[in-house]
Amino acid sequence: MTRGRLMKVVAVLVAVAALGFEGFAKDGGAFDFRKGFAGVAAKATPAVVFIQVEKQVPVGNMYSFNNPFDLFGEDFAERFFGVPRQARPGQPDRRAPNRGRQQMYRQTGQGSGFIISKDGYILTNTHVVGDVDKITVRLADGREFQAKRIGADPRTEVALIKVESEGDLPVLEIGSTEDLQIGEWVVAIGNPFGLKETLTVGVVSAKGRSNIGITDYEDFIQTDAAINPGNSGGPLLNIDGEVVGINTAIFSRSGGYMGIGFAVPIDMAMSIKEQLVASGKVTRGYIGVFLNPGEVTEEMARSFGRSEAGGVLIAEVEKEGPAGKAGIRSGDILTELNGAKIKDNTSFRNEVARIMPNKKAEITLYRDGKPKKVTVTVGTFPDDAALAGGPQGVEGLAERIGFEVQELTEDVAQQLGYEGASGVVVSDVDPASAAYEKGLRAGMLIIEVNRSEVKSIRDFEKAVGKGKDKSVLLRVKTREGTVFMNLPISD
Repeated sequence: MTRGRLMKVVAVLVAVAALGFEGFAKDGGAFDFRKGFAGVAAKATPAVVFIQVEKQVPVGNMYSFNNPFDLFGEDFAERFFGVPRQARPGQPDRRAPNRGRQQMYRQTGQGSGFIISKDGYILTNTHVVGDVDKITVRLADGREFQAKRIGADPRTEVALIKVESEGDLPVLEIGSTEDLQIGEWVVAIGNPFGLKETLTVGVVSAKGRSNIGITDYEDFIQTDAAINPGNSGGPLLNIDGEVVGINTAIFSRSGGYMGIGFAVPIDMAMSIKEQLVASGKVTRGYIGVFLNPGEVTEEMARSFGRSEAGGVLIAEVEKEGPAGKAGIRSGDILTELNGAKIKDNTSFRNEVARIMPNKKAEITLYRDGKPKKVTVTVGTFPDDAALAGGPQGVEGLAERIGFEVQELTEDVAQQLGYEGASGVVVSDVDPASAAYEKGLRAGMLIIEVNRSEVKSIRDFEKAVGKGKDKSVLLRVKTREGTVFMNLPISD
């Protein structure tokens, strides 16, 4: 080995020791590089759980409309929506015709979670324990529990479940996202592809990732620690074994690990958890403004009489909303919220959401080049208020309208022949519903609701919610063409 290469190796080892392993030396002991991250694994693995979920699903509810899944020679729901095709021994083939009494089969799924309290509270992802009938939790020591879903927040992908125990459960220590630094070592533990207690290592690639399209309120930690299907809901840990995030999603063109994973910051998750424990739901603040997309550049700011870039530009104000009543107008540039500088649209939206309804917020704005302060009495986010009495997100809505929808991804669009189109894809239809009777089937594309164009699940929810009658008018794209369907909404 040349002297130059030797010096590079020494430099790397020194950097690793200084940046990545200082947590192991808190007790004053020397670090053994041969053991790597064994200390984190020993400390954290006992509190990481394997979650299996089950749901009874009617046979035949996804195999109509001339069986659109035969277009690909594979199970459409499993490929794109995570619905596994697992008929159990003694149960009917799900492709059997639906005659007489409705036949059912058991659908299963799996994911990860981690214990945060001795009395059995477990954090995981909403998509792991969403609309299911049974949740089974298995610990690394072999113990198995039936869990109860306390609540879930689809807008952040944070869910809370609970098991009953005698107070002898292992618990993970909660860290802080604020202290996390880009380049810092992190460890992901979970059950990818059903391989229990798998540990992967990487670094924090970025913080505050938003506008990804995974959830409504995004502030993700990005990491290159390998995260694969089944890791969802597991912990992202720092080098001291403290939880800094909940592993939630990956960016992938193949469905597998490609070096970009996302985790919900633990600070956000714990805030959500407190509300779920208290009431089983999440309530967010709202002021009734629509923000102009993109950054407020210096050039844009000058157009509104301000010489400095930054803040958020108000595009529209709801007249009867909290901001409208406080005197905020279209064209105002908001620069401070409760004394803190407003960075961008995403951070402002997140900060407003964290303010509890009926609290007062002080906002500094620029209008015609002059600063002005207004006090806004924060309201309750309308969608959250509407969901307060029952299941959250699309799950509760699906029960009322008789079908479920999913986002139109590039893969789904290509397979179904919807390239260049926008809308939401019907993923499941209740055979006993009016939607089924009127011909709605899985694989169809909903492009309008109540004469409003929809491009996402959130658009779909809002459009359905705006309906004044107990019905919803859909414009649906099928393989035969485009049709209108008027469907009733149950109470």
